[in-house]
Amino acid sequence: MFERTVWPVSGRASVEVGGGLVAKGNRRTRNGSALTSELGLEEVVRAEDVHKFFGSFEVLRGISCSITRGEVVVIIGPSGAGKSTFLRCINGLEPFQRGDINVGGLWLKDRNTDVHRVRADVGMVFQRFNLFSHRTAIENVIEGPIYVRRTARPDAVKHGMELLRKVGLETRVHAYPSRLSGGEQQRVAIARALAMNPKIMLFDEPTSSLDPELVGEVLGVMRQLAEEGMTMIIVTHQMAFAREVADRVIFMDEGVIVEENETSMLFSSPENERTKAFVAKILET
Repeated sequence: MFERTVWPVSGRASVEVGGGLVAKGNRRTRNGSALTSELGLEEVVRAEDVHKFFGSFEVLRGISCSITRGEVVVIIGPSGAGKSTFLRCINGLEPFQRGDINVGGLWLKDRNTDVHRVRADVGMVFQRFNLFSHRTAIENVIEGPIYVRRTARPDAVKHGMELLRKVGLETRVHAYPSRLSGGEQQRVAIARALAMNPKIMLFDEPTSSLDPELVGEVLGVMRQLAEEGMTMIIVTHQMAFAREVADRVIFMDEGVIVEENETSMLFSSPENERTKAFVAKILET
């Protein structure tokens, strides 16, 4: 039987014992009490006992956590732990069967919630760049603001040019994806996500498909966003980057949060034996 303290929500801590969540305060628990209706003042995302199945296979087995405004949270863990699936649940790309997730004050399971509105406020950068191959860099960036936010085209172009300059691509604004390197395409993808003025950015292993020499380009942009106070949840295997920018690290394995703590504490003094083994292994590579 394991025990871990769940990161506090609005000053309320919970303790997980043997897979059952017992709340200290007004939160939903696996023992049946109700969800609170609103997020805490500084909360941007709250996941409560989220379960996700692919057929009979349970990918997420009761995920509960909270992300506060301006926080950079890195999720680590072995392949198949459910990290990417959890990110996709946050912005409504993957339905989940039990529990709920609140994003910016909207519960995803609420039948009155417009999931498109949620996605408009959540920027996501994928492993693959997912750019429109028939559109230039600037055209990819302005697509969302024009057709989702209903931004006037001149304003969208002006903002898009500023964002491409921000990610170091001011000379590549009219290039098509086929003429861009992998690092450049991923930076366009980041600019495209930022063009929607998101409340939170999700990064799903954004450097995993890049050649090693191009990784630094993308991490540099993400590092800048962290310094500017952007709320971010990042799934990555870049441990040095995680130690540098993360306020908190969550370790997932087999669909559960095994341990979470401040970055320095989790890497230097992990408490759970599974976390210890993973951190020791990954830091020696």
